[in-house]
Amino acid sequence: MHKLARFAWDYVSYIVKGGPKFYAWMGSLGVLIAIWAYCFYVQATEGLAVTGLTDQVSDGLYLGNVMFLVGVAAAAVTVVFPAYVYHHKALHEVTVLGEMVAIAAVTMCNLFVLSHMGRPDRLWHMLPVIGIYNIPNSMITFDVLVLQVYLMLNVACGFYFLYMKYTGGRINKILYMPLVYLSIVWALSIHSVTALFVNTMPARPFWHQPIMPIHFISTAFAAGPALIILIFLIIRRNTKLWIADEAINLLSTIVTYCLGIALFLLMSEVATELYHPTEHTLGREYLMFGVHGLNALVPWFWASLIANIVAFVMLLIPRVRKNYRFLPVACVLAFAGIWVQKGVALLVPGFIPSPIGEFTNYVPTLLEVLVSLGNWAIGAAILTVLIKGAIGVLLGEVKYASAPWEVSGNVMPFYRASPEPTTMQPWAPLTSPGVRSSAETTAGGRTRRAGRGGALA
Repeated sequence: MHKLARFAWDYVSYIVKGGPKFYAWMGSLGVLIAIWAYCFYVQATEGLAVTGLTDQVSDGLYLGNVMFLVGVAAAAVTVVFPAYVYHHKALHEVTVLGEMVAIAAVTMCNLFVLSHMGRPDRLWHMLPVIGIYNIPNSMITFDVLVLQVYLMLNVACGFYFLYMKYTGGRINKILYMPLVYLSIVWALSIHSVTALFVNTMPARPFWHQPIMPIHFISTAFAAGPALIILIFLIIRRNTKLWIADEAINLLSTIVTYCLGIALFLLMSEVATELYHPTEHTLGREYLMFGVHGLNALVPWFWASLIANIVAFVMLLIPRVRKNYRFLPVACVLAFAGIWVQKGVALLVPGFIPSPIGEFTNYVPTLLEVLVSLGNWAIGAAILTVLIKGAIGVLLGEVKYASAPWEVSGNVMPFYRASPEPTTMQPWAPLTSPGVRSSAETTAGGRTRRAGRGGALA
């Protein structure tokens, strides 16, 4: 228990320290969070009347972000699966960072669901036993259940891994590996259930199609790894932790394939719905061309389509995909394009027209935009501190004082601050091939590398 308390103290002590860039970043997020607090108070006291939602369009920007962020959370499996199933060494070294992304994404999902509730104080109704947990009749019940289980799996796996690195102990594979494999399967379930949440509504023809779950998963495995690549590149530029090119290249390949599948599915939907118009077509026409002068989403749809196509073409060219000056541009375009496509561009047209043929325009109010920005700011702050602490543990800058990594538990750290290859595993003994001798390491188990920046700024 003493070690656990010491781990928590050292972890928190490390993440609150940083340079000017770190404090400027956290300060700017703090401003957005302060604005969020005021806007959330206004909405909680006055109700959803202050938003752009109506009786006809009851779900908008908030739940659109939930649809998108569930995919970002699920995409952590693109790091975990190659690392543990195919033993990809470069991704194995940074698997825990993918789990931190999943934790932050699911937390933001919960924040957006809370923002969407007209009475947040009634959230207890969603709790098992004490609330109205309507299983198996309510799809949203399943959605909430799988999201919270996925959050707990990533917290357990991620922080157990960090705790064992902190103490220098040996990872218990009998306990740890089943949770890892369960999290891989669960990642697919959270997005499949979210897709079925909208797919099982025959009164909403725009959503009522069997292709929806696979479309959700393909876009998730394009947008999520795109975000992770951006995070990895930022880490390489601003910290001592070296993330191998092989890890980034594999993720960019996954983005390429999944983005191509997502575009193919989208074009299939467009061709099917517009070639012979049916009741499905009105929602698609509203999104692509506008109907009866209601065209608020038209520019957003075409901008997202162009962004996705440009990103896909860039990623198809190996010379561009492996160029780390152009790769961030493609990742930003893919991430933003899918955010629009899977957010309001998927959700809102499902309500237009209504089951009785009503057409209503939906435009989010400034308050909705500010609350949404605040939710993203909270998620970014959580992700920043989680990743900063994880990097400190991985580099040996946060460790149990009485058990240095070099000697404790007969385990050597396999993380490095240089681009040199390594074959170490997290539970490898000192006699494993490829382990550096103590003469090749500096204090804290880190390799000296010239020209690299300092601690996380």
